[in-house]
Amino acid sequence: MNEATLPPPRKHGRLVVRLLLLAVGFFAFGFALVPLYDTFCEAVGFNGKTLRDATQAKDLPPSAVDYSRKLGVQFTSTLMPGLPWEIRPLEPAIELHPGELRTTRFLVRNLSDQTIVGQAVPSVSPTVAARSFQKLDCFCFTQQTLAPGESREMALTFVVDSGISKDISELTLAYAFFPAPPKP
Repeated sequence: MNEATLPPPRKHGRLVVRLLLLAVGFFAFGFALVPLYDTFCEAVGFNGKTLRDATQAKDLPPSAVDYSRKLGVQFTSTLMPGLPWEIRPLEPAIELHPGELRTTRFLVRNLSDQTIVGQAVPSVSPTVAARSFQKLDCFCFTQQTLAPGESREMALTFVVDSGISKDISELTLAYAFFPAPPKP
């Protein structure tokens, strides 16, 4: 084939610009997914996200205690890879009346020879119970820094709303603990 039979070179400038804009759009969408997902989970109580926490609880009327029934609440914890801690609830399970204010504690110990920062992420199951679980004070609100070999009791103060469905007699609060970068 000689040069006379080849088609003239095409200009792809517009195509390149469109592809770059598409790539930027996908990148921005990826960053927006995390807050959108969190908002969705909080709105519907999905993935164990509780609808009420300390910032919202102060605006709510106190929940009347329902002495006519009891709920079982179990506490569990999971460590993610890279976090050399030992974590366990001091009370693995409790019974309470809906609307009753309760405080429980978790024991955390840094098993390494380095200062480590961790973050707890809560999850409530069954998922529909997350709408009624109000954390008033929780170690999961902030990152936790433990020195080498340090042990600490971390408190959780909560209320299970008295309006929780009568079909729910037991719920589980699970914490996943992740390594977190130290604060600047």
